[in-house]
Amino acid sequence: MGAFSIYTGLIYNDIFSKSLNIFGSAWKPDPSVYNTSSMDLKNYKINANNTVDRPYPFGLDPVWQLAINKITITNSLKMKISVIFGVCHMLFGLSLSLLNHRFFNKPLNVYFEFIPQLIFMCSIFGYLILLIFVKWLKFGPADTGKAPNLLIGLISMFLFQYEDPCKPTTCWYAGQKGFQITLVVVAVLCVPWMLLVKPYMLRKQHLEGKPHQYTLLNGDMSQDDELLEVVHHVDSETAYPGDDDGYQEKLSVNSGDLLNSEVEGDDGILDQTGLVRPTPQPFDFSEVMITQAIHTIEYCLGCVSHTASYLRLWALSLAHAQLSEVLWTMVMTTALSFKIQWLSVIFIFVCFAFWACCSIVILVLMEGMSAFLHALRLHWVEFQSKFYKGEGYQFVPFSFDTMLAEYGLAE
Repeated sequence: MGAFSIYTGLIYNDIFSKSLNIFGSAWKPDPSVYNTSSMDLKNYKINANNTVDRPYPFGLDPVWQLAINKITITNSLKMKISVIFGVCHMLFGLSLSLLNHRFFNKPLNVYFEFIPQLIFMCSIFGYLILLIFVKWLKFGPADTGKAPNLLIGLISMFLFQYEDPCKPTTCWYAGQKGFQITLVVVAVLCVPWMLLVKPYMLRKQHLEGKPHQYTLLNGDMSQDDELLEVVHHVDSETAYPGDDDGYQEKLSVNSGDLLNSEVEGDDGILDQTGLVRPTPQPFDFSEVMITQAIHTIEYCLGCVSHTASYLRLWALSLAHAQLSEVLWTMVMTTALSFKIQWLSVIFIFVCFAFWACCSIVILVLMEGMSAFLHALRLHWVEFQSKFYKGEGYQFVPFSFDTMLAEYGLAE
């Protein structure tokens, strides 16, 4: 957290409400507007067009710290960076779901969940990130007012509203209309892809009599098992893949008879080949369809709401910057502007101690805890919902009778 706080502080060039002038300023004042007689910092509004012909090397230009329109430029930057971080974070979580599907050997989830989900997100929000970088690279300070609006462009993309002829304030590139319509159509087609195909394939497998799948004791699956949840245990007190102690405990009961016969448990059959064969379960197509519909609706709506949820990063940064600026303006600036010299030394000493304590308590501790809680929420909801199921282990209540019966000590 500290490392990323330092990184974002350098990006925004805002550390305890003060900017670092490392690379110098790329802004030059306009003599007709800014001169020595009108250099009032309270009304110092910077025109971004008055810049030298080069981008700032890293972060924000320190001259923005002096401007009254600083929030206008910083809000735009922080909102875009928050969306970029958010979409990249969710795409990373989605890629972890592919590892889960491959680990559990479920190709249906790969072809009919992961791939359409990836296409759906990239066709909308991946394209939005691409437009952000295009806007940063294509439009310079002199073209600030001519750059198309990202939010209006995204809304017009879904409403299929395009101006003819295309104006520079709404068009990014040639062929934009056809490309964006294709992206929307592809995103819409991904919804029935996620919703209908997997239940149909499961029903087809069920009608073809393919629910009897096998699972090795070490947890390596011989083939896909989409119709039945794979059972890795012999009776209700189960041992999962990799839990060798549990299996050894089961095998030690009647190891001689086990190797020459099949032992039937509550949820599966362990045969002499060392394979756990799940007992047949009824296939309810309506239940599978409802479950798939819930997951599809949750993902499609979640892509929009989760992306917007990452804007909390911008809100936290704005609140942190304003709190630090208030502390500096109301405490340290007052102390530094004290006119009586012999009292100013004592006053600065006292004010600095108060400012340092408030900065630690409010900005570091309180704001740090707030940022931690928001980051924890983003990880738990927006990130982990892309791959984490949280189904857990089947609950087995503690019972002495069950334990005694298992070891043959019951009366």
